[in-house]
Amino acid sequence: MSTNASPADPLAALGALPGVAESVDSVRKAVDRGYGHRVMRRRSNEITSEAALRGARASAALSGADWALEEVRRRTDFRGEPEARTVGAALRLTAEAGQLLTVWRQSPLRVLARLHLIAAGGAAEDETVGRPRLAGEPVDEPLIEAPLPGAGEVAGRLDGLAELIIAGGSAPALVTASVVHGELLALRPFGSHNGLVARAAERVALVGSGLDPKSICPAEVGHAEQGRAAYVAALDGYLSGTPEGMAAWIAHCGRAVELGVRESTAVCEALQRGAA
Repeated sequence: MSTNASPADPLAALGALPGVAESVDSVRKAVDRGYGHRVMRRRSNEITSEAALRGARASAALSGADWALEEVRRRTDFRGEPEARTVGAALRLTAEAGQLLTVWRQSPLRVLARLHLIAAGGAAEDETVGRPRLAGEPVDEPLIEAPLPGAGEVAGRLDGLAELIIAGGSAPALVTASVVHGELLALRPFGSHNGLVARAAERVALVGSGLDPKSICPAEVGHAEQGRAAYVAALDGYLSGTPEGMAAWIAHCGRAVELGVRESTAVCEALQRGAA
């Protein structure tokens, strides 16, 4: 993460980059429209559940397991082949994310450790699960091909990210969630499942900020809908650390949230037609 901001609130400077305020405003308007839908006001629990399912499917797709939604809905056993395990991990993460909101602002590193443990299926016998990797330990994340930071840099940057989250600050929710997502993809702090954890952490940040309190705006859907190539290109902007690159990544994440809102709005419309 690179910024010329003062140490007191470095994320606030990202909110002032060209185009970011427009992305923040566009996201806020889209979220407000979604929450204002008449079906959303009456059946929010159903929308939340469907958003979680669709978000999990989309996150798994970005990690190489691009299953049809109905197959994810139908399937009960996610053991066996690697794609099934990836989908199962994504489903567990979306189910767990809502339980971690109270911990997030006090101890984000505990939340990240918990997310990795959940993604790995509670493999307690593997000592690498639930903690950042140590020097020399491999990372299984073939879909993210950026250079891998060393363990020392990972530890330092994770601590810095945690300090920013705990301190709060004036940065918009979209900016904070985008940085959480981008940092975790850049660092790949765990031996596996880093993409899934990064997108789940983005969800936690968006919900915990109050922007999407009922978790009905699955940004994972928007990331998948924009395509893996656009996702990787936007991440390259984040990795560059330039103002233009950072702004492009934040805009990409904002568009993902808007597309997630559109997905849930479509669910609302379908429920409304069914009730008519």
